[in-house]
Amino acid sequence: MQTKELHLTEKPYIHDNVELKNTQLGAFTEIGLYNFIENATLDDYSYTGQFCFIQNSKIGKFVNIAAKTRIGPTDHPYKRPSLHHFTYRKAMYGFGDRDDEQYLGERESRTTYIGHDAWIGHGAIIQPGISIGIGAIVGSGAVVTKDVPPYAIVVGVPAKVIKYRFSDDEIEALRRISWWDWSFETIKNRIDDFQLNIAEFIKLYDER
Repeated sequence: MQTKELHLTEKPYIHDNVELKNTQLGAFTEIGLYNFIENATLDDYSYTGQFCFIQNSKIGKFVNIAAKTRIGPTDHPYKRPSLHHFTYRKAMYGFGDRDDEQYLGERESRTTYIGHDAWIGHGAIIQPGISIGIGAIVGSGAVVTKDVPPYAIVVGVPAKVIKYRFSDDEIEALRRISWWDWSFETIKNRIDDFQLNIAEFIKLYDER
């Protein structure tokens, strides 16, 4: 990663061999080598590692996505006589001149949501229509089939909650602070405070 260039501009930094389809990127975003991203948004400061495959997803700010993750994988029509593409991509095989737009549209509508400051570990798979909460951690190799609460840590196949990063009161305080919505200058001026322990950080910025 060419960090010097990345940090000198708000423009998204896109590495080689990346394919983006109907995708919007926020400020300071970075897309790793050999990514395929379709029908997705990545908000400010979020980044992906190498070989990620992301579809039909809305990704918040400051999201950390490790290499070889799969987010929002599309389904096959398993209730039909055949699972194969030819049942909904007829034109590709010469079986007709129109694809099954209804099925393709339903599949695209199953949006996956990744909350601000979440961390998606290496090789994780997050199924379509799942929501990952703010600040959550998805362990390496996990397969996420259910929504993940904010600041939870999930691991395994299927993924299960093993602990929370902070107490309930601390989580609520962080959500009130919503530091991920601070401006660039505010974060810059307070950058050292992100090295404080959670209690000290909350004491500084929770105005309740």
